[in-house]
Amino acid sequence: MNERIEPIVGRVRQSNALSKLIGVADNFVRIVETIPRIAQSDAPVLIMGETGTGKELVARAIHYLSDRAGQPVICVNCASLPDLLIEDMLFGHEPGAFTDARTSRRGFFAEAIGGTLFLDEVETLSGRAQAALLRVLQDGTYYPLGSSRQQRTNARIVGATNAPLEPMVRSGAFRSDLYHRLRVLCVELPALRERRSDVRLLAAHFLRQHAPDGAAPLELDESAQRALDAYGWPGNVRELENAILRAVVTHRAPKISADDLGIPVSDAAGAPEGAETTIYRALKRDAIAQFERSYLTDLIARHGGNVTHAARAAGKDRRELGKLLKKYGLNPRGFRLGAAKCEPANPSPCVIAPTADRSRKRASANG
Repeated sequence: MNERIEPIVGRVRQSNALSKLIGVADNFVRIVETIPRIAQSDAPVLIMGETGTGKELVARAIHYLSDRAGQPVICVNCASLPDLLIEDMLFGHEPGAFTDARTSRRGFFAEAIGGTLFLDEVETLSGRAQAALLRVLQDGTYYPLGSSRQQRTNARIVGATNAPLEPMVRSGAFRSDLYHRLRVLCVELPALRERRSDVRLLAAHFLRQHAPDGAAPLELDESAQRALDAYGWPGNVRELENAILRAVVTHRAPKISADDLGIPVSDAAGAPEGAETTIYRALKRDAIAQFERSYLTDLIARHGGNVTHAARAAGKDRRELGKLLKKYGLNPRGFRLGAAKCEPANPSPCVIAPTADRSRKRASANG
């Protein structure tokens, strides 16, 4: 009986795990086809891709297609981890480890035992945090704060980055040994502008997903379809979903128009263009975007994440450069060379990982 059931369970698990990875573009399909094979290994994985390309969806698919599917998948936003608390949050602590540490606390590695630990925006980890992570990747062991007993974890590590790590390795902002430990298996997700055949398919999926219950199916009019095709989607699939959600909420006419999407439509809202003109404009926009992102990555890496110095070297206003970095999902903190050389970055509020209280911060700061 089990021999008959197991293949069915496997197919159901695979269809559910991959159901949100939608696309027919060749460069995307080839990646999706590798995920079941990657899932059968316990080796670390590095998922690369711009902001909004679906890195967490891939990480979850890897987990749910593996033999670890019945165990937890712990998702951590590395950009939100305060440097003073990084070891406490990753490894936990024992009572008396620091002031106010009256009880023990399990860290992320303990929570993910038997499962998967997904480290998003791994490029933002400080030098201290990179060293701590490398130690676990090397031998699977760690010490909770205040403990003399070595702990072991078999959690699978899946890292993700929205910034090219090679320039950071060359500049010394990211450890080369950690880079190679993480990049045993690699998944590189294409930007949405590199899989344009999927834009309308994804838009239709999000229309169905966000349509009000019981409402008639929503459709895009001709102007909206032209806008979808012409826009460069710097925010990738996430930006597309937000545009569709906005249109579902705000549209008034029976069909969704370009105006409802809330994206730049200067090229698409007028009279229909010839196919060659549309393709030319799209390729030109993509080439400019790729050049800008490559230039900004190299610029901020050369200046160790210092936006002021980078702006001065480029002859640009600091605020303007900051907007460009944000547009391309480049976090200056991930390019910093260490607290001794640069000002510490202000961590953003923790969304996925639990936030420690102020007393613990003061205690950790005091040693």
